[in-house]
Amino acid sequence: MVSPGTVLNGRYRIDSRIASGGMGDVWKGTDDVLDRTVAIKIMLSALLEEPGFVKRFHAEAKTMAGVNHPGVVRIYDFGNDQHLAYLIMELIEGDPLSRTLNKVGRLTPARTMMLIAQAADALQAAHDKGIVHRDVKPGNLLVRPNGTLVLTDFGIARSAAASQLTATGAVMGTASYLAPEQASGVGASAISDVYSLGVVAYQCLTGHRPYDGDTPLEIAMKHVTGTPKAMPNDIPPVVRQIVERAMAKEPGNRWPTAAAFANAARQAAGALSHGTGPTLPVQPVSPSPVSATPVSPGPSRPLSPAPGRPNGGYQRGSAPVPAAPASLTPVHGVPYGPQAPAPAGGGGRTALTVVLVVIGMLAVLACAGYAGYLMRERDRTGSSPAHSELVTLSAAGWLNGTNHVSMDPMTEGRRTR
Repeated sequence: MVSPGTVLNGRYRIDSRIASGGMGDVWKGTDDVLDRTVAIKIMLSALLEEPGFVKRFHAEAKTMAGVNHPGVVRIYDFGNDQHLAYLIMELIEGDPLSRTLNKVGRLTPARTMMLIAQAADALQAAHDKGIVHRDVKPGNLLVRPNGTLVLTDFGIARSAAASQLTATGAVMGTASYLAPEQASGVGASAISDVYSLGVVAYQCLTGHRPYDGDTPLEIAMKHVTGTPKAMPNDIPPVVRQIVERAMAKEPGNRWPTAAAFANAARQAAGALSHGTGPTLPVQPVSPSPVSATPVSPGPSRPLSPAPGRPNGGYQRGSAPVPAAPASLTPVHGVPYGPQAPAPAGGGGRTALTVVLVVIGMLAVLACAGYAGYLMRERDRTGSSPAHSELVTLSAAGWLNGTNHVSMDPMTEGRRTR
């Protein structure tokens, strides 16, 4: 009987129970040799009676100890003592995702996608070592206080090296998260873990599991033939598509790898966190290039919000303003909005009057010069006396005062008597 104070192999002291599961109990303990706190998983005694379990357990533990990823719980040691099989693991300070869901019900799409991306990365690390988890569920996903996630409880995992020791037709895993092929007894693969993680995402987004039933068998069969309840309309379409693809009945219709699932979820989380909206393409998962649209200059006008969108769809302070070079002269802006007309002044009218006076003087000089030219031509050709009364007015004479006459009695270049 395991109880606080029990020491395994003279080294690992059991302190307090942390959790219980289908494969055994997890305890908080102390490694007296290295003086560090550890998690100790004690397998159920009934499992030891299963043919080949101990051999398979040792093979699994050895394989899992080779997985080096921050999202996968680290395996320190394993062994048998007092008819007990135990696993010494890293102690994760955090809460199971199941406890968080019980408290809050639902998670936001952005938060869900970020957690799922981390879990999928951890699964890919295990899959790369040939390990299939087989029991992905919220209770096996621990979330640290800083928000990082760790995948735990590989107690029923199966590696390729130990697959020949698996009992034929055995169905392992929790019914609510079981992949259809597992429920059908075909066997689990890496794509089965993708399905189970998709069910976890569904629960995070909706606050409930996709299938319910009175017995585990009934629930398992619904994964094979049933249709999950529609997700709420407030979930962005791209998030729904990512989760629905992970939960496809046919393994070939799911994300091909856990890494592909992680990439799609991470892109969606990034888009939602930055407020760009659900515009991320689901397939392919690589981001598409963005081209800039040239903006034509136009007259200034007050900004008005676009219909149905507050603030016209923009956010104050969302774009950086470049600093002006030191060599440029500062330009003082004009206050935004309609401007009052400039006050009337005499400067403009005075300038116009001067221009008109100058034009008039030039016209008079031109006429006088032309009249003088006509008089000289008539005198040279012997014109009639009537024409001799014409007064020759030259511009130079007018300016020098030699031909100065009053302009008042003159009409069309002639002087009256």
